[in-house]
Amino acid sequence: MNGRRLLYWRIAAIFCFVFACIVSTKHFSSRSTIASTKPHIARLVIRGVIKNDVSRVTDALAKAQKSPSVTGLLLVVDSPGGGVTGGERLHDAIANFAAVKPVVVSMGDMGASAAYMLSVPAQHLVARPSTLTGSIGVIMQRADVSGLLSRWGVAMDAITSGKMKDQTDPTSALTPEGRAMLQGLVDDLFGQFVQMVANGRHMPVEKVRELADGRAYTGHQAIALNLVDELGDENVARRWLDNRLHVSSDYPVAALLPAHDQHWYENLFGRRRSAMLEWMIGTQAEFFLKERAASLWLDGPVAILQL
Repeated sequence: MNGRRLLYWRIAAIFCFVFACIVSTKHFSSRSTIASTKPHIARLVIRGVIKNDVSRVTDALAKAQKSPSVTGLLLVVDSPGGGVTGGERLHDAIANFAAVKPVVVSMGDMGASAAYMLSVPAQHLVARPSTLTGSIGVIMQRADVSGLLSRWGVAMDAITSGKMKDQTDPTSALTPEGRAMLQGLVDDLFGQFVQMVANGRHMPVEKVRELADGRAYTGHQAIALNLVDELGDENVARRWLDNRLHVSSDYPVAALLPAHDQHWYENLFGRRRSAMLEWMIGTQAEFFLKERAASLWLDGPVAILQL
């Protein structure tokens, strides 16, 4: 009995220690950085699953757009996508910025779905040959547990104001009319996505639709399809922006947001804790677990590359 009690106390102590580490990490990583008042390039990192609440990022972009000290934007993207609303809001904020100042995107492992959506307003897109990009499409998933409940002898009655009101409820069976209604929502959001790509990449809508069946493309494939402009890394993207601004390579670059804010939607685990997770379970399993855990926080239609 005493041994079991001691085990419980040890487990509790470990949880308390981990929680304290999490709190301290967030505390130190959320310190504000002092924005440079000298002319400089703003650097923004968008990594991990994109959530729909991106107000902190869009507000920072709006301020940088108006700031005379910010002359351009270096956007570093490494994301499989995420919420359609979040991608749309970031797209609009970057489009507003790009209307007055140059923007270049540097894609890492991924710049797909909603992450590609927010990238297309940039004047220049750079991807690695192995980058997964494109994946132009929208998905809305709806669970149906009505059959399982009936097997358990549980009946759910929905009193609705209209026959479509319960069609997003997983305890109600999806009717043909409900499926058509939800398909209409997805089709409309998809049409908006296609139009954003057509506008940003200066391509006919019909051409974009040919490419937009949801598939991902490597950077090597994407450049031949005019989905990106150049192959390379962040240094290549930086050189393009320096040339556009007619500045030298030592022109200052400053983070648009403090590190914590830039990665606030990275994932549920955080970058430091991810290193230990990766060491314990391996890179691929760590990536799958983080992205799936983060995607659980998404609600409604999403534009995400599911690996």
